[in-house]
Amino acid sequence: MTYCLGIKVKDGLVALADTRITSGTETTNKKKLTVVQKDGGSMFIMTSGLRSVRDKAVVYFNEINKTQTFDKLFQAVNAFGEQIRRVAEEDRQTLEKAGFRFDLNTIIGGQLKDDEDHKLFLLYPEGNWVELGEGAPFVAIGNSGHGKAILNRTIDEDSSMHEALKAAFLSFDSTRVSSNNVDFPIDIALYKKGTFELVEQRYTQKDLASISAQWDDELRAALQNISGEWMEKAFAKLPGEHDEV
Repeated sequence: MTYCLGIKVKDGLVALADTRITSGTETTNKKKLTVVQKDGGSMFIMTSGLRSVRDKAVVYFNEINKTQTFDKLFQAVNAFGEQIRRVAEEDRQTLEKAGFRFDLNTIIGGQLKDDEDHKLFLLYPEGNWVELGEGAPFVAIGNSGHGKAILNRTIDEDSSMHEALKAAFLSFDSTRVSSNNVDFPIDIALYKKGTFELVEQRYTQKDLASISAQWDDELRAALQNISGEWMEKAFAKLPGEHDEV
C-alpha cells in the first residue's frame, strides 16, 4: 500500500510520499515521488497502485517529455493520463487474468512556464482528472483514511507552507502507526509559488523519531485536558459509581 499526500496553499505546494512496497510477505523501499524540472518549470508525480503499472507509465511519460513541450501543467497531466491509458491497453487483460486490479491513482503538482499559479491535480486510473483548489486544499491517495482527520481540522488554503508540512508529517505518522504497509523513509517535495523550482528532502524514522514521540505526548496531554463534565450523566448511571469524572 501507499501513502501519498499533496497540499496546495496560497504560498505553494507540499508533497509527501512514503516508500514502503509490499509484495506478498516481502517488503522493500522504493521511491514513489518523481520530480520533473524542465524549460523553466517544475512538477512532481506521486502514484499509488501496482508498481509495475506506475514504473511503465513514468518511463513512457519521461520519453514523451524529452520531445514535447508542456507550457501549462494540465497539458502534462493530460499526457500522463494518456500513458496510463496506454499501459492499460497493453497490460490490463494480463494483470486481471493473474488476479490483479489495474489501479493507478496519481497526484501531480507544480507550475509550468505559462501557468499563472501553482496547480495540484488528482488523476484517476481511467486517465481523467480533477484540479484541487479553494475549499479542497489537499488530496491523499493509497491508505488515506487514517491521516485525513488532522488535515481536515488544521489545514486550509491560508495555511503557511510550514504548517502544511508539519500537518503532512503528522498525517503520515498517524497512518504509519495504524497500518503496517506504510512506513519510512519518506520523501518530501516543496514548491514556493512563482519560483518554478522544486526542492526535495528525504527523512528516515531516526530523523523524525523525536517529533513522533512529541506528537504522542501532545495527544495524551490533550486528552487529559478535554473537559469531562459532559460524561458525568453517563457514568452516574453505573452501579456504585458516585465519583466525579
